[in-house]
Amino acid sequence: MELRQWNELPDRMRTREVRKYYNIIAQRRGWFRAKRVFDVIVSLIMLVFLAIPMAVIAAMIKLDSKGPVFFRQERVTQYGRIFKIYKFRTMVNNASCIGSQVTVAGDARITKVGKFLRKFRLDEFPQLFNIIAGDMTLVGTRPEVPKYVKHYTPEMYATLLLPAGLTSRTSIAYKDEDKLLKDAKNADKTYVEQILPVKMQYNLESLRKFGLVDDCSILWNTFYSVIRK
Repeated sequence: MELRQWNELPDRMRTREVRKYYNIIAQRRGWFRAKRVFDVIVSLIMLVFLAIPMAVIAAMIKLDSKGPVFFRQERVTQYGRIFKIYKFRTMVNNASCIGSQVTVAGDARITKVGKFLRKFRLDEFPQLFNIIAGDMTLVGTRPEVPKYVKHYTPEMYATLLLPAGLTSRTSIAYKDEDKLLKDAKNADKTYVEQILPVKMQYNLESLRKFGLVDDCSILWNTFYSVIRK
């Protein structure tokens, strides 16, 4: 993870709207560099403690439905790079071929075990491997699929100055996003036009507060949010 020079950013990111966020991060370059070390250390510690629970989850998934243990999907991370995100599979095999790329409440594609994993966000555990690989960070904008990134406004591209995140202020506020899409006639259209813009306001606010204190606050609030469930 590194902060490129301004003239090395992708063309669509070298805009007046992105510049103000770039300047904030550049002024806090110390945490930007330390953040990678923090990510790796915390992720390795978490994997040690989660090794047995993750093995149990894998067995539950295999016993519950046919298909692989892990779900992989293309997402967008820092500077617009495409990577494969890892999650525990919570839907029937090939679910993306038989429905929208967003999930709605009561989605028939979700398996019994998947419903439990989603409730407590246990399906996100494999993303620790994405963090160690350098594709993601602990705290940052949740990664979107390429089709939704195409709908970003110039300001929204500022969120790609950092790697995609495992958790964020947005993911806490929109932990029940599927319920908001429950009655939508066109889930993709509703997501792009109504939900994505509001989520991005949270993400951009986090960029303005970028630093160790805000990252620790978000990590704690995420833990509390899951435990409260």
